[in-house]
Amino acid sequence: MGHAHGHDDVRIHDPARRRRARLLLTAILIPLGLLTVIGTWFLWPSGGADRVQLDDPYSTAAGVSMVSGEVERVVNETCPSSGDLEAAGGEAQQCDVAYVRPNAGGGAVPVEVPPEILAATGVEPGDQIRYLDLREAVTGSAAPYIFVDFVRAAPILLLAAAYAFVVVLVARWRGFRALLGLIGAYLVLAHFMIPALVEGKPALLVGLVGSALIMIAVLYFAHGFTARTTTALLGTIFGLAVTTALAAWATDAVHLTGVGDDAKYTLVNQVPELSLSGIILCGLLVAGLGVLNDVTITQSSAVWELAEANPHRSARELFTSAMRIGRDHIASTVYTIAFAYAGAVLPMLILVTLYDRALLDTFTSGELAEEVVRTLVGSIGLVLAIPVTTAIATAVVKAVGTGDVGAASRSAATRGSSDGSVAPRRRSGRRSAAHADGSGPPIG
Repeated sequence: MGHAHGHDDVRIHDPARRRRARLLLTAILIPLGLLTVIGTWFLWPSGGADRVQLDDPYSTAAGVSMVSGEVERVVNETCPSSGDLEAAGGEAQQCDVAYVRPNAGGGAVPVEVPPEILAATGVEPGDQIRYLDLREAVTGSAAPYIFVDFVRAAPILLLAAAYAFVVVLVARWRGFRALLGLIGAYLVLAHFMIPALVEGKPALLVGLVGSALIMIAVLYFAHGFTARTTTALLGTIFGLAVTTALAAWATDAVHLTGVGDDAKYTLVNQVPELSLSGIILCGLLVAGLGVLNDVTITQSSAVWELAEANPHRSARELFTSAMRIGRDHIASTVYTIAFAYAGAVLPMLILVTLYDRALLDTFTSGELAEEVVRTLVGSIGLVLAIPVTTAIATAVVKAVGTGDVGAASRSAATRGSSDGSVAPRRRSGRRSAAHADGSGPPIG
């Protein structure tokens, strides 16, 4: 048995075998990268989307202006809009009126606060709000100032800064690179995928090429150009292909029309080139990218760490051990996707469940069918990606090795006893700078 372990270890870290493995990975990556670049070039929007500009819905009337200001005080008094009611013979109503001082300067103006805002969060002194100034557009109106929304820039930016700080504090340089990769992903979404969809490009190809472009850039930028990252990328592409096929079938089979809310009706009327079913298809792909990336990179890392802890394991043993981790990951990520989507549509979920109808009818209704399909399609893609990623990672780590640990194990095998047994391996306290992150050797 000692001879078999030593032979397996030498075979795993044979230089010629490592070169062949790197060449194989490169032979897969180059066509994949070229196809993504070519697809991006052919599908890149020509600029027609830039000509589609919708007017600000709050400033369609001449003379209407949007104003930001700070609430000085909130008073319960006769509603400004009651002046019109009294003129028509109605009765004056009492409501909360926020006196707002414009940020641009000037005296405080009375802004009537809608009842739904009062029921939700209310308005307090010090709040920043936006309101419409109708004085030049509507003459004789008793309510020339209309509440629009809160100004949320400051707290959201503060929360984003806190998020970035925590990520960099815990994950350090890799976390910083991940944040930059996230910005790059949103740039791809904003400057490639959305304009291409607006121009009427094939939604299936736009979603697939755009998602592949995001994953290639994000994975290598955040995790480095290594064999470990490459195996995660191959598993991600497989999961993405499965998700694309299922999404294309489900969009047609379930008759997802995409006309379930006001925003989509507006798109239909204002941008006739846009395919709502195509938007749903792309949405199904983009929605699962984050979790898919998570499970593949984690599973690839699990294989590498298990191989590093015991480089004498056979490929079958390594795959079996890694899949035990993968099954736990499957269970947790299924909950992650389901609860994330349920939380996003919770108001709609509450509303449709209050209707007096069967449970199956509720979850297959037009209001929820899209979310149900998104959950199922994304879950199937990520579940199938885990064993595929594990198998690829097992094959690659057996061919390429794990870095310094392989060298240490060969030295241990050389120091084996006269009967061929392998001496116990002591884990080195230091690892080479090239593999300090445990990511294995670069493939290039």
